Amino acid sequence: MSLTDTLMQDMKSAMKEHDKEALTTIRSLKAALMNYKIKVNHELTNDDELNVLSSAMKQRKESLEEFTKAKREDLIEQTQNEIKIIEKYLPKQMSLEELETVVEEVIKETGATSKKDFGKVMQALMPKIKGKADGKQASNVVGKKLN
Repeated sequence: MSLTDTLMQDMKSAMKEHDKEALTTIRSLKAALMNYKIKVNHELTNDDELNVLSSAMKQRKESLEEFTKAKREDLIEQTQNEIKIIEKYLPKQMSLEELETVVEEVIKETGATSKKDFGKVMQALMPKIKGKADGKQASNVVGKKLN
């Protein structure tokens, strides 16, 4: 079953359960997928869907940081709930230990030895962790490992 079909089923369930928060989030994901489909002008691949979901997750996490700084408790809770809903559609996220292991492997593969090789490591790493780990977290791990 495609992601769009899954979203449609979940949207129907949210309507029946009168879950406005889930319904709004699912609708925004569906709209983002449709907009991306129009933009690329072809049927979406799994990678395309993953890109859209990752982008939506990144937006929510950035918003959560801003709401936390502004002490907006109402928006913090809403955004955290949206993140939980989006996580259901993303692949299982890597633990910090798993991410560190993958980073170490990529550093060995690329022969990186110093901070100068940061870009080369990130370029090789990102396709391996796409949708499974946060890019910001990956960047931090690579920075620590290349010290």
